[in-house]
Amino acid sequence: MNRESMTSIPHFGVIGGGAWGTALAQLLATDGVPVRLWAREAEVVSAINRDHANPVFLPGAALSPSLTATADLADMADLDALLLVVPVPFLRAVLAELPAGDAPLILCSKGMEAGSFAFPIDMARDLAPQRPHAVLSGPTFAHEVAAGLPTAITLAAADAAVANRIAQALARPHFRPYVSTDVIGAEIGGAVKNILAIACGIVDGAGLGLNARAALISRGFAEMTRFGLARGAQAETLAGLAGLGDLVLTCTSPNSRNFALGQGLGRGESAEVLMADRRTVAEGAFSAPVVAAAARADGIDMPITETVARLVAGETRVAEAIQALLSRPLRSEGR
Repeated sequence: MNRESMTSIPHFGVIGGGAWGTALAQLLATDGVPVRLWAREAEVVSAINRDHANPVFLPGAALSPSLTATADLADMADLDALLLVVPVPFLRAVLAELPAGDAPLILCSKGMEAGSFAFPIDMARDLAPQRPHAVLSGPTFAHEVAAGLPTAITLAAADAAVANRIAQALARPHFRPYVSTDVIGAEIGGAVKNILAIACGIVDGAGLGLNARAALISRGFAEMTRFGLARGAQAETLAGLAGLGDLVLTCTSPNSRNFALGQGLGRGESAEVLMADRRTVAEGAFSAPVVAAAARADGIDMPITETVARLVAGETRVAEAIQALLSRPLRSEGR
């Protein structure tokens, strides 16, 4: 995509200086396009502006000189679209601090808020109702996106015109957004797949084999589908990039932070110790108890999600959890 085709959204901002936020900012800064990134950490801001690098969260990635960073949210006021890449537990506070404006908000975080069961787009609609909103979700490892490797992703907005406009502006030769109007499906796929990636990592860390992992991915997708359809998602979205596509990626590689957390749990390591490193936030650890509670409230059976929630909380051991899953009553595959 050349600059002339980006005239509707010429200046992007990215809020969140973690691995995914930095990778998205680098993607958008291709060919010298100016991009501004907000990060809370002073050392991240300094490293990006001085060294064109983010060794804290995305080590090894060379960043474009046209990507600049700031620690002041007021500096994001004059931009044409903002990508929010803040962990869900902190997203509401950041949204409340955003400067006023009508630039579109593109939600790139994955998960549900504790207590309210709100998705990122729900929080954005609540705190910034005057802005257009969209969800960006799909199978993406940050280091691959930053390196310019081929990637396809879902861009969902309730207004198809908004979705198409943002997708056209985000697209690059190696980054292809597929447009959808199913924002709830995109949100649910992103939230649930992280939980299931932890479960698959546990299977790997415990040495339970590839048969078990394949079964878990399949039954986990059934959980995602039950939860999604009950909340109004479209089956095609859950079977697409934001659902099954992202599930397959994160459930099969230790490059996934959630899978890596699960591996440690499967080896018998403490969840508290594994989650202490701020550079490797595993969203599924925060999402698991929230999604499990939402499913219980809606009467939806999600045994894998419930198990991951208990394991992350330290309420059960891996061997006991596996035995509990294997001893569940037999049923037809469609349930």
